Amino acid sequence: MKINETQRIGAINSYQAKSEQRTEANGRKRQSDQVHISAEALEMLSHNRADQAERAKKIDGLKQQVATGSYFVDNGKLAEKLLPFFK
Repeated sequence: MKINETQRIGAINSYQAKSEQRTEANGRKRQSDQVHISAEALEMLSHNRADQAERAKKIDGLKQQVATGSYFVDNGKLAEKLLPFFK
C-alpha cells in the first residue's frame, strides 16, 4: 500500500490549470462577491451602537454602586419579580 502517491497531486493541478485556461479563453474574469448595506440598515446599526453605549454606562454605574456598597435593592420589587417563579 502506497501512502504517498505523487501522481494524484499532479492530477489535481491539471484540473486547476484547465480551469484557469477556460477563464482566460473566455476573456472574462471571475467576479468577486459584494455586499451592499442599505441606508436603513446603517441607521439601525448606529442606533444599536448608541443603545449599547448607553447600556454600558448604566452597567458601569451599577458596578460602581455595588463596589462602594451604595446599591439599594427594593425588597417589594424583588419579591414581585420572584413570586411568579415560585408559583
